[in-house]
Amino acid sequence: MDEIKVSVICLAYNHAKYIRDALEGFVSQKTGFPFEVIVHDDASTDGTDGIIREYQARYPDIIRPVFQKVNQYSRGISITPAFIFPLIRGRFVALCEGDDYWTDHKKLQKQVEALEAHPEADLCTHKTLRLKNGRFDGWIAPRLGTGIVPADKVILGGGGWFCATSSFLCRREAYLEWTPVREVIVIDYTLAIQCSVRGGMVYLKDPMSAYRVGTEGSWTKRHDRKARIKNRLVMIQMLDVLDKWTEGRFSRAIRIRREMFRSDLLLLNKDYLGLYSPARSGINLIRLRHSFQKVIRRWF
Repeated sequence: MDEIKVSVICLAYNHAKYIRDALEGFVSQKTGFPFEVIVHDDASTDGTDGIIREYQARYPDIIRPVFQKVNQYSRGISITPAFIFPLIRGRFVALCEGDDYWTDHKKLQKQVEALEAHPEADLCTHKTLRLKNGRFDGWIAPRLGTGIVPADKVILGGGGWFCATSSFLCRREAYLEWTPVREVIVIDYTLAIQCSVRGGMVYLKDPMSAYRVGTEGSWTKRHDRKARIKNRLVMIQMLDVLDKWTEGRFSRAIRIRREMFRSDLLLLNKDYLGLYSPARSGINLIRLRHSFQKVIRRWF
């Protein structure tokens, strides 16, 4: 068999309503190279595993499942390094959660060609459709046209609202690198950052995937206010580590993003007066602008 060029990673848990869309998006890819799909089911209880087994039987050369008997997330185990890293065979790694899906049959081909045309970059993303309750809810797109997004813009982007996980394709070496920021937290945001610091992020304007907002089992559904506060504190810690790891190259972007996370903390703690600080006018403007954007996004 020819060498696997792309390893697709799909993490699933109780995604029976959605996993077929994800799997169909994988197996329908039209490429000039072999690829594999590593599907990790974290002991689902809704029949997700049965659907994955069905696709494994139909596409044994593509689908490589991992079935857990006990939920690993609830045990505090970081699934990606523990179970996924050892299985990756591709030169490139693509990501898609079990409740999201791909909409372009040539997505992998286009992204691999884009990274091969930009050897200075380690990550390629693209425009993504956002769905809420099955309906159009906007686009996730960091810029209007195809091009390079510099690392400082990726840092300012803050994660999933800037570039969707389902749009990620990165070089294997960059994906597997265990950087100091990943020591703090393993999420798509830290992956996007570490894959952008060398030469930016290649962005394609073509819409090639869909991101479902607020599905059962998603981060937004699983985490209450207390967990969100803890998350923001960890993100601030991660940015401090990032600044040290990158030797101050992105200090301005890190400072602004840090204040955005601090404004989130003020909102979560209902400390509205804390958003205004006359003694720190520059910081105040960052906090107020970010908070306003959060409110608009939430209600409109």
